[in-house]
Amino acid sequence: MVAELSRAFEERQAEVSTYIDFLKSLEQASTHGAPKLENIDHVISVDQQKILYSSVYLQLYNLVESTVTRCVEAVTNAATVSGELQVVDLSESLRSEWVKGIAQTHKELNLDNRFKAAMELCDHLINNRPITALPIGKGGGGNWDEIAIEKISERIGFNLNVSRPVYQGIKRQYKDGLGALSAIKKYRNDLAHGSISFTECANEITVTDLDGLKDNTTAYLREVIGNFVAYIEGFEYLAPERRTGNTLGE
Repeated sequence: MVAELSRAFEERQAEVSTYIDFLKSLEQASTHGAPKLENIDHVISVDQQKILYSSVYLQLYNLVESTVTRCVEAVTNAATVSGELQVVDLSESLRSEWVKGIAQTHKELNLDNRFKAAMELCDHLINNRPITALPIGKGGGGNWDEIAIEKISERIGFNLNVSRPVYQGIKRQYKDGLGALSAIKKYRNDLAHGSISFTECANEITVTDLDGLKDNTTAYLREVIGNFVAYIEGFEYLAPERRTGNTLGE
């Protein structure tokens, strides 16, 4: 699963890059007049170009959310794939996440279901059953930005370590006073909820702007993946005494 993180990310970001390359070609063609498709007597209007530009926000948000989802799934997989770990083997942070998931503390339950969840937790602990599932509530649906990513990392048990140039890149103002991920989140949500049209969303935006937005976002996500990989390969999802190389866990 860890090896798949970077591969899946690079495949998805390549899709965005390919799309932006197409937009660059379209923009270049427009310098010689309204571009048109070959053998079709229909020009591509400015509004149609704007609609194509706005779609980049949807693609980039998809990249952000899929990256976070895969990173969290990789942690879950690492902690459960052997089928041999017990709750006591987990780090304190993941133990808390496991309790929340089994006891369903994040859900509104009636008395009967609350009792069933509590009994499931007790039965698991009393019988020393191995962990076969580690539900980590990701939240963040429609709201993933660098702050949300930092928060879920802290919940899992580590602080993101992103290089200064990359962090400055996503914090640098892109539009309306927003940094890269905040802008992607806002415009994706505005488009999804119908509060802005696709043509309005791309006003005063060039392909160069979108390409820079993509570059800053992908640079940040690569470092996020690197942090998760280091966390997993360092066995930080385990209690300190259970980690490889620690004599207390041998």
